[in-house]
Amino acid sequence: MSERPAYVELPSYQDGGTALWAYLRELRHQGPVFHDERTGVYHLFGYAEVQRALLDVASFRSDMSEIMPLQTFSKGNLVQTDPPRHRELRTLLNEAFAARTKTFMDSRIAEIIHELLDEIADQDSFDLTEQLTYPLPITVIAELLGVPGSDRELFRKWADDMFSLSFDTAFDPELPKAIDAAAQPMIEYLHEHVRDRRKRRREDLISDLVAARVEGKGLDDEEAVSFSAILLLAGHITTTLMLGNAVIALDENPDVNAALRADRSGFTGFIEEVLRCRTPFTQLTRMTNKDVDFDGHVIPAGRMVALWLAAANRDESRFASPDTFDPRRQPNQHLSFGHGIHFCLGGPLARLETRIAMDILFDEFSEIRLDPAQSPEFFAAPGALGPRRLPVVVKRS
Repeated sequence: MSERPAYVELPSYQDGGTALWAYLRELRHQGPVFHDERTGVYHLFGYAEVQRALLDVASFRSDMSEIMPLQTFSKGNLVQTDPPRHRELRTLLNEAFAARTKTFMDSRIAEIIHELLDEIADQDSFDLTEQLTYPLPITVIAELLGVPGSDRELFRKWADDMFSLSFDTAFDPELPKAIDAAAQPMIEYLHEHVRDRRKRRREDLISDLVAARVEGKGLDDEEAVSFSAILLLAGHITTTLMLGNAVIALDENPDVNAALRADRSGFTGFIEEVLRCRTPFTQLTRMTNKDVDFDGHVIPAGRMVALWLAAANRDESRFASPDTFDPRRQPNQHLSFGHGIHFCLGGPLARLETRIAMDILFDEFSEIRLDPAQSPEFFAAPGALGPRRLPVVVKRS
């Protein structure tokens, strides 16, 4: 890329991110701020710039309703709520979520994994996404919420419908309508469960949400539904992406694979490096509340800003040899789960599921490698980076 382009033209994610990382690196090297002349969106690619935007909630707001006037997800959506309401919601939701996940013991996650792997006990090649990386987190989330895990194919359809929408045109007036239409069946489904818990409390997260109070105030039905919907969507897809990306990283780095098999205490560093190198959600969006100056590059007030986590996580000014996969990297303060007040609520659960799953996979299989006869298929939606299909060949222990 010899000349600065007039607009962002993202490469396909179907090579697993290789072209994307090279493209983002080139744009990052051309300056701290990039203005897309076609859409009017401003883009930030550097670690310092992205971190600043995540922390400076006075200058950058999360509420996108000005350009994305949704009927669904309009209340109780922690991701797009700003202070002071964000603080109230975060306190209430964190209390309910933390208490419920604490009771959802490691042993139950392990049980689910073993149940899923038992289904392929006689197979030495299979699609890991189909058999594990999708059903595991959606089953965990469903059990936490208190909705039937048997409905997971329904959940998958809703997620597919949402993630198949094109977000290329930032101000497309038809996009909010498409999102609302895709989300409506899920919203109606969750509304039924919320109304039921108002009448009959159960031992599940939806019951916790409708009962939770902060300073005497609780969630109304729409807020409880919105949080449940976000958790159902983002809560499962994050772990699906993370776990699939972890297996790819092992295949690409046989020395790392061997080291982990010799000493599994390295799983923590390994998972953090997977998150950094293969950022599951490549970008976040914000709106400017006022003019913001980045070293003489001014983003005017009222503009949409794309915060490229995937580019920031490979910024050589922050990470030495950023394109090298190094699970011993210290410190590894990546931005994959955000930063500041919007740090991902479900991050600890996603890490826990991934660690337990990797541990059991190592127990069950002496070798896991990508199937040389079939290529992985990656999510096509801009923003989600990870395998949608992951054919593997295994040797059993």
